[in-house]
Formats: sequence, C-alpha cells, structure tokens
Amino acid sequence: MNDSTTREERFAHGMGVLDKVDGEAGRRVLDTLADINPELGHQVVAWAFGEIYDRPGLAPRDRQLVTLGMLTALGGCEAQLDVHVNAALNVGLTPEQIVEALTHSAVYCGMPRALNATLAAKKVFAERGLLPLGG
Repeated sequence: MNDSTTREERFAHGMGVLDKVDGEAGRRVLDTLADINPELGHQVVAWAFGEIYDRPGLAPRDRQLVTLGMLTALGGCEAQLDVHVNAALNVGLTPEQIVEALTHSAVYCGMPRALNATLAAKKVFAERGLLPLGG
C-alpha cells in the first residue's frame, strides 16, 4: 500500500489479507473489539495485516512460525495463539510442524510457556479434528 491510499482502502486491503490467513478466527477477534475498541480492530486489520503481514519478505507460513514463537515467548497470549495456530494451519503448516516449533521454543522461552502454547495448540487441533497426532 502507498501513502495515497485512504483509510477505507487500507482497511479493505487488510481484510483481504486477514480473511486469507485467519478466516473466521480473525473476524471473531474484530467482533469482540467492535463494542469496546473498534479503532484497535481497524489498526489490526489495516496496519498489522494490510501493511506488515502483507510485506513480500517472508512467506505466510514463515510469518506464522515467527508469530507462534513470539506469542509463546511473551506468555499470557493464549487467545492470540488460538487465532494464530489456526492461521498457521490455514497457510500450510502441519500440526506436527507447529508442535515442533513449540517444542523448540522451550529452549528459549522456558518450559511453562512452551507448555501453555502447546495446550493452546491442542485446543485448536481438537476443534479441527486433528488429534491424536502421529507422535
């Protein structure tokens, strides 16, 4: 996007990216913000997805790996992990790759955060009928 686009155009572009990546989960996040902070919802769509997520330097699956690692490292982000585990599956990561990334994060983020992230992933996998994993 360039500086001459309107606020509405940036939002529309971001919604297209959000829908491709997060689908219904992304829309649910926007819905939860609608009656308390619609401006934050706008910024998530227009800026985070329309401007940052859509940059050409990384493929969507790579962006999701980074996002899963960051949310795990931050801790306390299980609601966002729910959305981004779904997104990771939507952009081509397998459940096994997601679990491997979360296992790897234990070395850098600590066991409690890796466990919490893994349990968030387990919830998403169960909702999508992907359990049990092969091992």
